[in-house]
Amino acid sequence: MTITDLPGPGSLCSPDERRSGPREPHRLVHPDHDVELQLVGEWLRRSDVVDGLRTAVDDAIRYVLDGARTWRFDLSSDDVDSDERSSVGTKLQYHVIEQLGLSKEPPLDTTIVGLPVEIKGTVRDNWMIPREGQCEITLMIQINAHELRFRAFLMRTHRAWLTGGKGNRDLKRSPRRAALALYALEVAPWTNLPNEPLRLLNREQLSVVFGRQGQVKRLTALFGYLPGVIIPRSSIETVCATNQDPMRRARQAKPEVLAQHDLVVLVGTWTSERNLAAELGFDLGDSGWVAVPRILVESTQAGV
Repeated sequence: MTITDLPGPGSLCSPDERRSGPREPHRLVHPDHDVELQLVGEWLRRSDVVDGLRTAVDDAIRYVLDGARTWRFDLSSDDVDSDERSSVGTKLQYHVIEQLGLSKEPPLDTTIVGLPVEIKGTVRDNWMIPREGQCEITLMIQINAHELRFRAFLMRTHRAWLTGGKGNRDLKRSPRRAALALYALEVAPWTNLPNEPLRLLNREQLSVVFGRQGQVKRLTALFGYLPGVIIPRSSIETVCATNQDPMRRARQAKPEVLAQHDLVVLVGTWTSERNLAAELGFDLGDSGWVAVPRILVESTQAGV
């Protein structure tokens, strides 16, 4: 269906019957005149929505990958099957609710300014809108696993703007591209997700970091391969998957990294090291790690 064929404002919209009962046919309203949609959009704009969604998407991906038990760190990898990849969208709604300070509330996924809102995530090119979500306000998040980025839209997912036919077996339908272009409000443009340092390693380096040597030797190699790159706790847990106390092994690797690579490992857990890292331009938060050249650390400490 092209833009010219798409039903516009003023046209009649007849939703599919829902489990909760039929919804009456109604006239389409342009988003600019949809008061409820605008209220939800205004609330999202006032909140720190892009950063919140960024964290929610990253958390959902890491939850599904479960690196601390599976050694996996790349959602686009062949090690992740399609069902697992799709489950990111299912998990995402809970992380979005948490990050935006919302609550899980019927009749949809949550409420914003007292209005029901559906939350749909996808790792594909479209979203699957259930019958209960037809003609409702929907926050739609799209994840590009290959390029490690996401974007989000807010849309009143009218039945008239969804795909036709019988839908899938659950009668879920997707927003038409023309409708998305015309009637969706951008909540977040394409935004990069937090970096996964393990994706920066080449095949040879990965074979060492995930090799058969002990954890300390493998972590020493990891820091040596990635000087100046902030490494989150989750990446260390992935490298040391199924082993106990990986943070202790990472601390034990610090003198080895200095001896072998002339790099000082700074840890966000310790206030003095976190502050020193900040002086060097690294934001470790309370759990990040970074290996920096010894000469830089010494000159900074000396006030040079």
